[in-house]
Amino acid sequence: MIHVVAVITAKPGQRDKILEAYRANRPAVLAEEGCIEYTATVDAAGMPATRGSFGPDTFVVVEKWATLAALQAHAAAPHMAAYGAKTKEWTESRVIHVLEPV
Repeated sequence: MIHVVAVITAKPGQRDKILEAYRANRPAVLAEEGCIEYTATVDAAGMPATRGSFGPDTFVVVEKWATLAALQAHAAAPHMAAYGAKTKEWTESRVIHVLEPV
């Protein structure tokens, strides 16, 4: 199993636009072969701000894929290219961590 933690930081005030595009794209991702989880997350409400908080412009997509090949197919999918093009102007940075169990 492959785990992905994608940290997406929007330009100030643009996170909701990116999340709207994410939500529209999510059904296509969940339908991909090998997709086990594809969930957007934000800092938990009610928790005190700490050095580890992501802040108001960042969200994290937690993903699980059956195989590395499934993740690679996901990255090359046309709907992901369209999502990237649509959100590019609103995005400050994307940091993608690809992990495997030990």
